Amino acid sequence: MVDVPARPSRAAGAVRALALAIHPGPTVAVTLVATLLAATAGVPAARVALLAVAVLAGQASIGWSNDWLDADRDRAVARADKPVVQGAVDPVRLRTLALLSLAAAVILSLLLGLAPGLLLLGLVASGWAYNAGLKRTAASALPYVTGFGVLPAGVVAAAPGQPAAPWWLVAAGAALGAAAHLANVAPDLEDDLATGVRGLPHRLGARASATAGATLLGAASLVLVLGPAGPPSAPAWAGLVLAAPAVVVAALAGTDRFRRLAFPAVMLLTVLDVALLLAGGATVT
Repeated sequence: MVDVPARPSRAAGAVRALALAIHPGPTVAVTLVATLLAATAGVPAARVALLAVAVLAGQASIGWSNDWLDADRDRAVARADKPVVQGAVDPVRLRTLALLSLAAAVILSLLLGLAPGLLLLGLVASGWAYNAGLKRTAASALPYVTGFGVLPAGVVAAAPGQPAAPWWLVAAGAALGAAAHLANVAPDLEDDLATGVRGLPHRLGARASATAGATLLGAASLVLVLGPAGPPSAPAWAGLVLAAPAVVVAALAGTDRFRRLAFPAVMLLTVLDVALLLAGGATVT
């Protein structure tokens, strides 16, 4: 009987660890939202593809930098869901990948043009600022508000003629960003406090954060439905109805049972809102 070398399985494990460290849920969600918005804004197909890769590279850099910079803190609280804590990936490798993907994001974003490139990189800069220390301050929501606010502006600026994004799209993005921050932190409040992280959700407390997150989520959905010119389309009204369960889950994020469901609910609703916006024929230019 011939022994099968273990190297391929180790390689597969390393790839899986790196994929988990990229934070695949939010990375895929943000990239998909940007891609759908680009299609809604009338961005040519080739530029949509370039924009999607640029956003993906930026999100990858944010995810890898998060696990690199938080490696010691995650080990201190034994975060079993983190590849670094499991010993499956080295923080030095994450640092290298984070910096390489950041460089790729800068190049790819600027290939879209100076205005859309800088706006899209605003999201990347916000993510890095959060990872580098803003998460520990009362201004922890600021990178989410700023980053998710400039994302649609950057996407729309990539369309021919570089039109300005409508106010309602930027406002909805900022509100969704704030809701995402409150929901994302909810499962880790105790671990964060144990390692000296005291962002806005930690200062507000679990229940107040959940209430604020649900309010912002509902407000963002209303703005996306009522903001575009003309009467809301049937898909837009359907999106508002479908938003209700996500808002309820976000409101319940202050309880242990629903904490880990809140952030996926926010991300799913964000993608759904944009998809229904596209289906309803709303213009974002």
